[in-house]
Amino acid sequence: MRADPLHYGWWLASRSAGIVALLCVTGAVVLGLIMANNLPRRAGAKARLRPLHEAIAIAGLVALAVHGLTLLGDRWLRPGIIGIAIPFQSHYRPLYTGIGIIAGYGIALLGLSFYARREIGAQRWRQIHRFTLAAYALAIVHVLGAGTDAGQRWLQVVLLASVVPVGILFAMRMLSGPGVGRAPAPAPRRRPAAPARVAAARSVPPPVARPRPRPPAGARPLWVHPDEDGRY
Repeated sequence: MRADPLHYGWWLASRSAGIVALLCVTGAVVLGLIMANNLPRRAGAKARLRPLHEAIAIAGLVALAVHGLTLLGDRWLRPGIIGIAIPFQSHYRPLYTGIGIIAGYGIALLGLSFYARREIGAQRWRQIHRFTLAAYALAIVHVLGAGTDAGQRWLQVVLLASVVPVGILFAMRMLSGPGVGRAPAPAPRRRPAAPARVAAARSVPPPVARPRPRPPAGARPLWVHPDEDGRY
């Protein structure tokens, strides 16, 4: 006799939400690394990718919350609020479940820090946001250790398809140096002179040196100081 799916519907909902959360977080991490590597290098590419990155990250946070909250209705697991909120307090695989809770907190805090970057400071926020990769790695460990589908081939393919692009983009980021992803500062441009001023400057003729008038013969110049003449 086959088991009634309604008896473990909460577990199915939590498992499905967990897979959706993993895919969304992976997509957000991939897009973040693509922008960090300045890929593609076309003008305005980051401006088009940033809203998509934000939307996928929010969807991942919602799926992550559903993944944890739906476990409260599971009649067999019965984790309680403490089991889903405090790391290493669940009776079901406490190590890997605790790692998953820490990963969830990390992903949520680092993702929502985007909306506080002005108060944090752009440079400091970028340094903090890099720890998203560490939270993502903990989430992968949680899936492998606590997921009931970890031994299934389809989930292994999903994990492989998730980890490989993240690893490649992260390696590119590390090998390219800290300056990658920043557009070079434009060269300062000299402000052109106003056309009217240029035309006026060109139309004014240069001053002509006028010869100094000479006094008549026998007359003494008025501008000669008496001390300069031996007769005075």
